[in-house]
Amino acid sequence: MSIIECVPNVSEGRRASVIDACARAIEDAGLPVLDVHTDPAHNRTVFTFAGAPAGVEAAALALADVAVASIDLRQHEGVHPRVGAIDVVPFVPIAGSTLGDCVALARAFGAEFARRHHVPVFLYEAAAAVVGRRRLE
Repeated sequence: MSIIECVPNVSEGRRASVIDACARAIEDAGLPVLDVHTDPAHNRTVFTFAGAPAGVEAAALALADVAVASIDLRQHEGVHPRVGAIDVVPFVPIAGSTLGDCVALARAFGAEFARRHHVPVFLYEAAAAVVGRRRLE
């Protein structure tokens, strides 16, 4: 069985109702939330969940849908620079999966996210389509 971990960063670390809704979206998609790290100063929350690739993609998209609907960056304040309501969505191979599997998942997620929300998606590190985006920093 292939297991992939996902560690998305959401640009909300102060409103418990939004953080809870994001966690519920992951759970409603069928995966347990393994960890939630919230930082009010940065106004950012990092979620961790894992499972089979299809389930991870569904949970990541469900979380992203809630984040985009709930977070207005025109009103956002925090010490962490941010690009969007959901900043990064890393996929990590855990068991029975490879970095190549995660690259394919990142590209599929990015394409679907862009289609749903009509925003640009930048792929980075191993999933980058442009060499200049290989290094996230």
